[in-house]
Amino acid sequence: MSAGRTQAERGVERRNVLFYNVYRLVVLTSLLIAALIIQLSSSDAAPNLPFYYVLIAAYVFSALFFGLYAWSARLVAQAYVQVVFDLLLITAFVYISGGLASSMYFLYVFPIIAASLVVSGRAGFLAAALSAILFGVLADGLYFGFFPAFRPEQAVKTPLGSMLVTIFIAWGVFFVIAAMMSYLSGNLRKTREALRAAEREILVRERLAEAGRVSASLAHEIRNPLAAISGSVQVLKKDLALSAEQRELMTIVLKESERVSQSLEQFLDFALPAKQVFSPINLGAILDETVKILQGGGELNGRIALEGNYATADVPYFGNAGQFKQVFWNLIKNAVKAMPAGGRLRLEFPESRKKGVRVVVADTGRGMTDEDKAHLFEPFYSGFQDGRGLGLSIVRKIIDDYDGRIDVRSEPNKGTEVLITLPQHKAAGG
Repeated sequence: MSAGRTQAERGVERRNVLFYNVYRLVVLTSLLIAALIIQLSSSDAAPNLPFYYVLIAAYVFSALFFGLYAWSARLVAQAYVQVVFDLLLITAFVYISGGLASSMYFLYVFPIIAASLVVSGRAGFLAAALSAILFGVLADGLYFGFFPAFRPEQAVKTPLGSMLVTIFIAWGVFFVIAAMMSYLSGNLRKTREALRAAEREILVRERLAEAGRVSASLAHEIRNPLAAISGSVQVLKKDLALSAEQRELMTIVLKESERVSQSLEQFLDFALPAKQVFSPINLGAILDETVKILQGGGELNGRIALEGNYATADVPYFGNAGQFKQVFWNLIKNAVKAMPAGGRLRLEFPESRKKGVRVVVADTGRGMTDEDKAHLFEPFYSGFQDGRGLGLSIVRKIIDDYDGRIDVRSEPNKGTEVLITLPQHKAAGG
């Protein structure tokens, strides 16, 4: 596992290893009970003391593994050690209980299942391979006399054909179980990841909703006094004879008031968007116009090299031009901020699918960490020092309103790619 595991992944890992420890205790106890039942039900059966000794050793090691689980942080390594130990233990059980004549080789299945569920599907195949090797070596050793029979009555020469059939059946079972568990564990992990993504999605939506509820009253409470302050300062600046320093201070007051006012307007657009009028638009033309505005304002300077088909793409759509201008504006501004020393900005409309439109905004900037990506669309969370954390929240809200999807791929120092997928919308009655 990588060093960047999330707390949730570590929690799942701990639960899996705990499950494995409990699971092996249940199997060992089942074997002990079965041995005792056989012993008590057969008055002439001599106690198989070595079998009990191996079981006791297994219990001792189980206690050791529980201790490692409680104190060790390297749980995956512990799971691998337990799987290897259990396979050796099962091989000892098979040898003691009759070798080729024993039916206990079915126990190899349990570590294979555990390795698949606790570690990975690949670990399940490794456990199956080691099971096949151990059982094959034991079977060959007993057949060709490299290993003595554990008891004299077990030294019965099995026909070569029967021995090979037993081995091949066992191997087949091992790898079929490994394949099935790999498939199931893979689906389980995908489901778990989907659930985590859904939980993050719900959290973002809850925070968006909360921000919307708070913003309505907050913005109105602040905007009117702010407008009064700004207007008063403008009048004073015009009518009074001010020194250069006083004039500079008033300019700062007006500039900061305007900045706060813009933040409030952005907040209101996010929280209480006005009723939008939809009409046929061209997304390519809107993106090209947005680029030209940003170039005119100096944001897209000579240090940013523009790429993509944004200037020539003809992308008809049914929606609100103002909303998409906001989307493109915020995404491009974020990309530019991520490239303070310059870089390449790709604005592209990939070949659209029949049922939707796709837009790509990709930069070669500083990229994002996993934590930044997890909080990317949360209001008031910004990865930039001077950011207010509303731009991408607005983007997310607009795209959600169109039933669209935003996919973000980013790594630190490797840039960021934002892919927006929009379903086609039609005019009423169209």
